[in-house]
Amino acid sequence: SASKLWNVGRYYIQERWDDDGEIPDEAELKSELKDHERYSDLHSQSSQRVLEELAEAFNGWYNSDDGNNPPGYRKHRDDHPRSTVTWKQKGIKHDAKHGQLRLSKGWNLKDGRSDFILAEYKTRPDVEVENIQQVRAVWNADEWELHLVCKKEIPVEDAPGDNTAGIDLGISNYLAIDYEDGASELYPGNVLKEDKHYFTREEYQTEGENGPSKRARKARQKLSRRKDHFLHTLSKHIVERCVEEGVEKIAVGDLSDIREDGNGESRNWGASGNKKLHGWEFDRFTNLLEYKAEEHGILVDRVNEENTSKTCSCCGQIRDANRVERGLYVCVSCETTMNADVNGAVNIRRKITQSPPLGDMSNGWLAQPEVILFDRESGRFTPRE
Repeated sequence: SASKLWNVGRYYIQERWDDDGEIPDEAELKSELKDHERYSDLHSQSSQRVLEELAEAFNGWYNSDDGNNPPGYRKHRDDHPRSTVTWKQKGIKHDAKHGQLRLSKGWNLKDGRSDFILAEYKTRPDVEVENIQQVRAVWNADEWELHLVCKKEIPVEDAPGDNTAGIDLGISNYLAIDYEDGASELYPGNVLKEDKHYFTREEYQTEGENGPSKRARKARQKLSRRKDHFLHTLSKHIVERCVEEGVEKIAVGDLSDIREDGNGESRNWGASGNKKLHGWEFDRFTNLLEYKAEEHGILVDRVNEENTSKTCSCCGQIRDANRVERGLYVCVSCETTMNADVNGAVNIRRKITQSPPLGDMSNGWLAQPEVILFDRESGRFTPRE
């Protein structure tokens, strides 16, 4: 049923694209298809989620520059992947005592008003299933799995100190962080680049009229899992370091408008730049950082990045030409030479401290920050020797 609704939405998008070159958003899809027969095959919230995923898939394809085909139609053969079906709270009844879930069907498929899908589950003794927010039925190529998304209240600790930190997000170096006590660290994104290069090679990108091949889908799933692991591990590591440094507040550059100009139009950063930007999940990382930091009483503040890469953190001069290379900042006024990303992180931190320029710096951390690398074998971040 979910695949059929996906195909109805896919057909509607194709018609709109052929007629006026526009791709409808999720709001238009829901409005136009809510009275379609296939929409009522699922619970209304489940149908909404199918159309949301379709809109997200088309938006990702449209904003990318990788030459792939747009999202295709979904077939119903046994060897074809099945659509994920999502139930939100209104479509779920939970019987915690007996380990059962009642999942609502659409009106078209009900045998009666009380007809539903009954799913039984078992968990480890130490796991308590409560406050279910969402249930997803996911086909893993052999059987259906139920993924339960639960809301859990986490006790918040007091902040470990009253210091601040600033984070400058980037592409070559995934982030640079500056701590108020004078330390600074760089976290290269080379692991993400290597994974993306490996899993987007030509042999992994076979496309047909029905979308990506089975091998391509598996490669993309593996790439997605590796990226998720990297972002979760990095955000956790940064929070642990902030606890060690007694940080109360983290300032992160707000990049929410980097893909759009002042008129809401998509920015064109060139073929290479657009491709890199599309894979740059800065918002996802910041979201992960926010909720992990909150547990330790640390506030994450998104701040405007205006001029932070152009401004000298030592004397305050603003000049485009000071950033002579991607990773090098040389101030022609005070003659300070420093790492460009760390300079940006210092200026971002100063956005929340309202402190003046640093003045003469001679301890070397601006020019030679500690480099922290992701180790594949241990799955952890460790300082470069």
